[in-house]
Amino acid sequence: MLVLIAGSFVFIAAAPDSDWAQSVLVLLQCGTLLLALLTSGLGQDRRPAIPLAAVAVVAAVSVHIFEGDTARGLVSLLDAVLIAATIAVVGLGVVDQGRVNAQSIMGALCIYLLLGMFFTFAYDTVASLGDGAFFANGSDGTPFERLYFSYVTLATLGYGDYTAGGTLGRSLAVFEVLLGQLFLVTAVALLVGTLVAARREPPDSQQ
Repeated sequence: MLVLIAGSFVFIAAAPDSDWAQSVLVLLQCGTLLLALLTSGLGQDRRPAIPLAAVAVVAAVSVHIFEGDTARGLVSLLDAVLIAATIAVVGLGVVDQGRVNAQSIMGALCIYLLLGMFFTFAYDTVASLGDGAFFANGSDGTPFERLYFSYVTLATLGYGDYTAGGTLGRSLAVFEVLLGQLFLVTAVALLVGTLVAARREPPDSQQ
């Protein structure tokens, strides 16, 4: 999971803003979701994988057939939906662990990274389908600039070099700040605290 998430991050940072790059990204998000289904134990019935892969392939091809901002915005929206589904699957896998261990903490960290990726594609959708410029400087920015803006917002660093210009973009940014902070101070902190407490318990008390 972490490898695919990191791969998506690096690809957005390095790839040009082109149709083929969007095609690769939607296939990457589909692959991440399929891997999440398999590793979480929810993918024993592999029939849903066929229509999911078909949708991703159709979306990847449609970017080249239907050129323009509308097609790119819809594909970015599909990316966001795939990531949201991945977050849900990983979350269920963490809950199904029934106890706090290294794997559940790793799943929580994956969710945190996926949140930043989700908002990246949400910003891409707004930039492609919105009427005005996404950023306050009058431009939509590059995919990497929106990725950078998303993770800076998620971590509440507040550099101020990029700011959402429209109402929808600003609303999403506020939601991302709140979600990122609440996730860190509740879910991740709770998991780590529970794991540390369990390891400090004497062996007799665990029996």
